[in-house]
Amino acid sequence: MTRKNGDGLVNAALGAGGLAVFLAVWELVPRTGVVSGNYLPPVGRVAGALSAELADGAFWTALGDTLTGWALGLLIATTAGVATGILLSVVPYLRELTSSTVEFLRPIPSVALIPLAVLLYGTDLRSTLLLVVYAAFWQILVQVLYGVTDVDPVADETARSYGLGAWARIRYVLWPTALPYVMTGIRLAAAVALVLAITAELVIGSPGIGSRIAVAQTSQAVPEMYALVVVTGVLGLLINVGARAVERRALAWHQSVRGEVAL
Repeated sequence: MTRKNGDGLVNAALGAGGLAVFLAVWELVPRTGVVSGNYLPPVGRVAGALSAELADGAFWTALGDTLTGWALGLLIATTAGVATGILLSVVPYLRELTSSTVEFLRPIPSVALIPLAVLLYGTDLRSTLLLVVYAAFWQILVQVLYGVTDVDPVADETARSYGLGAWARIRYVLWPTALPYVMTGIRLAAAVALVLAITAELVIGSPGIGSRIAVAQTSQAVPEMYALVVVTGVLGLLINVGARAVERRALAWHQSVRGEVAL
């Protein structure tokens, strides 16, 4: 356990050092004239713009809109992805019947659906949800399907021999095996959902941080634009850290997590 804590402190120190170097380079590049400060403002100017944004109530409203679209889209995609994955796995021949359809739809980029979203919902929140759900759904569905194929056939046959019904086999055999894959899918989907939420706001103009970035760009408010981009980066970092924390908590019983703790 001590070794694990020591490794964590070292990694945190290295991460902080890398961030400090990055900020120092960012500050020096425009001030030395390598890149014009009109296009890449120094860190100090961006920090000032960020402080102004944090003091603006409209910023917090936009942040709430972004998080609402992200959270609702992720929730819908998780529910639909888990339910669809289990259904395709337990119903005989259904997975083979739908495999070509899944392989056709999955590679379609969500941004290709932007014209459809605008036609259906305009700049409403539902446009953002359409893109977020479509992108995040496949991340979860594919992981569920992988998890189901990892079920021990001996355990499944044993459950059948003891007379367990379909629901009991899903609960006690399939779900514990698939859960690590499901959590991985949710973690990946959480990041993808944020990317699509910001993209939808940036391109479509639906309310949120992305639309504020677009407004700042068109009005030549460059420091404010960079400050908002920094906010999206911090959001992504917090979402990733939170998703990993939830994953570890949900899989505290699993060998992979218990092995990490044992170190």
